[in-house]
Amino acid sequence: MTVGDVWDQRISAFLLSPSQFLVIVTPESFLAELLRELRNDKANDQLKILLLSVLLEHPTILCPSATVGEETALELLSVFTHTPQKSISLKCNVMLAITNVIICTSCLAICTKMAEDWLELLFQTIQDTNDYRCGLTQQHIRAMACECLREMESCNPGLLSQKLEALYTLKQQETTLLHQSYCMLYTLGLKNAIQILTNHKDVTDLEFKDVLGGNEGFAWKSCPVPLNLLPINMMVQVPRLPPGLDCRELKSIMSSLLEESYLLTPISQSALLRELVEIVAMVPGLSPALFKSQLLRLFGTAEVELMHTTLFMKDTFTDSLFTGEDENFLLKRLVGMAQHPLLRIPEKLFYMDCILHFPENRPISSSIEESLPVLVTPRLAASLLPTVFNDSATMLCRLNLLCLVHLEADEGEADKGIGYLFDHVLALITIVDNDGSREVVVTSFRALFIFLMHFNGIEDLSEKLINKLCDLYSRHCHLAPNLIGLADRIQECLDDPIWSVKLLRGLQKCIMEMPPSQLTIHNLSWHLKLLRRVAKEGQITQRNTIYLLLNLLINSNLCERGNWQVGNAVLAVCRNLLQHPSIDQVFIELADLLQYISVHYDDTDIKDHARFYYTLLTNLSWEKLTGVLAKGPDGGRAKERSHSAIMAESEGIANNLTIHKTERHVLRFIKMQEKASKSTLANSDLFETSGESKNWLEVYQGQFQMSDFGSEVTLRYNLAHVQETDPLFDKIFTVCLHFEPKDSNYAKVSDIHMPCIIRDRNPPEVSVKLKPFQPYPTTLHVSAIFTTQDGRSWHSQLPDVSVSFPEIFLPLPLPLNTPRTCKEEVFDCIWKATASGSPDKSAISLFCFKTGDESLADLIKTHFEGYLITEQQSERSWKVLFFLPPMFHILLMIRQAEDAVQVSIATDNWKLLPFVNSYLQNITEHCSTAIADA
Repeated sequence: MTVGDVWDQRISAFLLSPSQFLVIVTPESFLAELLRELRNDKANDQLKILLLSVLLEHPTILCPSATVGEETALELLSVFTHTPQKSISLKCNVMLAITNVIICTSCLAICTKMAEDWLELLFQTIQDTNDYRCGLTQQHIRAMACECLREMESCNPGLLSQKLEALYTLKQQETTLLHQSYCMLYTLGLKNAIQILTNHKDVTDLEFKDVLGGNEGFAWKSCPVPLNLLPINMMVQVPRLPPGLDCRELKSIMSSLLEESYLLTPISQSALLRELVEIVAMVPGLSPALFKSQLLRLFGTAEVELMHTTLFMKDTFTDSLFTGEDENFLLKRLVGMAQHPLLRIPEKLFYMDCILHFPENRPISSSIEESLPVLVTPRLAASLLPTVFNDSATMLCRLNLLCLVHLEADEGEADKGIGYLFDHVLALITIVDNDGSREVVVTSFRALFIFLMHFNGIEDLSEKLINKLCDLYSRHCHLAPNLIGLADRIQECLDDPIWSVKLLRGLQKCIMEMPPSQLTIHNLSWHLKLLRRVAKEGQITQRNTIYLLLNLLINSNLCERGNWQVGNAVLAVCRNLLQHPSIDQVFIELADLLQYISVHYDDTDIKDHARFYYTLLTNLSWEKLTGVLAKGPDGGRAKERSHSAIMAESEGIANNLTIHKTERHVLRFIKMQEKASKSTLANSDLFETSGESKNWLEVYQGQFQMSDFGSEVTLRYNLAHVQETDPLFDKIFTVCLHFEPKDSNYAKVSDIHMPCIIRDRNPPEVSVKLKPFQPYPTTLHVSAIFTTQDGRSWHSQLPDVSVSFPEIFLPLPLPLNTPRTCKEEVFDCIWKATASGSPDKSAISLFCFKTGDESLADLIKTHFEGYLITEQQSERSWKVLFFLPPMFHILLMIRQAEDAVQVSIATDNWKLLPFVNSYLQNITEHCSTAIADA
């Protein structure tokens, strides 16, 4: 795997979940690695651009403070300076990253030295107009510099307010494609400068002229109050300059910008025109008539962006710029574009929305509710009548618009139009009857909702729709959820829920009149779902529902089959019936139904629930019954103990069925000194003696892969009580221990079950098996569920279990009878392979410390005895090998030098070096302070 592949994986992991990625690596170290690799001359441009994406997406995670942000920006500036001129794409990305870091870490807001220097460099870059100095190849750098300046001006409005004359000169001089970038940068600076002036109480002609002709430094503190976006309804709330100012120079500038606007791309034109509109709205001395010459071009545009700007202009200036003829023409233009065959569906929907929210010169109503413009008449909108051949989104949008049109039309035109829309809705229902695909069903029911929202008060049409829907349900009972959803939404949106009640009553009648052949198990689930919803309506009598359910249970084999889902659906209907306000009228019938279920249904759970509902029905008033069965806002029970409260507490049903939570720790883990592990292989013929030489590393690796070695670390603990607990927990039974690793470096740990733990007895041993994906230290969150002598169940958290780095060490996985010479050959082979391996995986390091001979011997015996490969007392050297699952190694060559002990370290996973270094520091602290580590 190449360095680029490794970084690609790391960057992908970081962007996917920065918080999870930074559990292992600190933000400081990861940022240092990024910057180091960016300075690496051997890394290619594509890799560096990938690294920069981290600072573009999450700058504040790696640079949490302005100080870190400034230091990072300085490092990036160094990278930018040393990047070759031919690496245009990389230089542009570095510029963007520097700007992003400066803005997001508040370096720009607090005016740091780095922000000032970067701003000056960007401004110097854009001064090379027409590429006279640096050549055509650097044009992209200038474009990026313009965008960076524009972003900094947007985030710190007024920053360029004292540079307007210089920016205007640069704009005028630029004749390349970058004229657009200069134009957008100047316009934004001009608008922000004028908006800042509106905050001043008295603005003189001299101050106004100084702003337009400013050619000084950057205005860091020009606006004490942060500027907000200008309001949409600009004529009402827009800040304005005082009248009477000399605006001739500004008018000349505006005219020049408008004349050049057609040279820009549609998106840039739209942004430019919007900012110019805002400027005119803020300066009373400028007339909206400035835009008159642009209207003809804008009216005929096919660009969505420019049409949106035109409507913004109309909403801002109304009849100050648009005549009645302009208004009428623009609406006709929108109607034509809304059905243009060459436009895509999203664009057509945009034009439909523009018609619906058309900014009129003199709107009749200023209500925020959806209302139709006066000029949109049935004659104008006739071409937008919905058809069954429209796509779903277009058809629904047209239907909504035409409903509004005919709702406000004259009586004759309204009747004709409403009749057409009603026939259209009936046609959709017919299509559902014949087709039944999900898209058709959803679209048709949405169309029904739209039609009913406007015309539910027309009784004959409402009745016809109800009859049509009931007839549809009789053939397609799987539409029950759609019908329930339609009834619910209509009930939510209308003040009078009568239509929903009529629909549900009709569906109840439809189910009652169905022949027995349609009451199959499959269909019955839909009928019960619908009857459950019907049972919620207090205006609908429920006696027929109860009779139907009772007849079904008596005259069929439903009870003998004991289907839990069917039984639960029947009980769901009964539950709603228990809360019905007219329950007194059906008390006996409902009691008979519940009693029959509790006796004859062949499912214990259904029987118990039916018996419970019967108890509620016969013992509680309706008010208490609804309180017990009421649901909270989140769908859960309003009172957790309301069911158990009706029973005697001595029965203990609630307590026995509830898992209680302990207030304090009850159990704890005590670490045992011995660590068991799967560290040997079953095959004792691994190293058969032979005259020919072998590559012991290949033999070892091949045998390792063929073996059943599980790469597991088994940690042994004693599970004991904490020192002080409630005597209730002195004897606990059926203990289930559940483990949750803190990170994703380990596989899921299986639950451990134990029969009992009694305080007076020796604490039992617990073996926790860990299977690492990456051999890093970790923490296990442990909880236990157990039962006490009184029969109650408890849940208790245990203190977290920390797994240190040395606890993951395993001896070399070789047979017990492997000769020491073979082990040494394996050590040498692994060392050699590690030293010559890929630098993105392997690593060599050195650790030194001072100690005496006796202390060193004790140290090796205490910490390395189980992992010792060779010991040469004459040369005062030792070889130690740690195996870390799943397949990593740490090799130590320890030598006693004259002035210190040298520990040479080799590993095939360089990420383990910090942990190895910390481990060696810990075990040598009692000897002496380590004097060097690398």
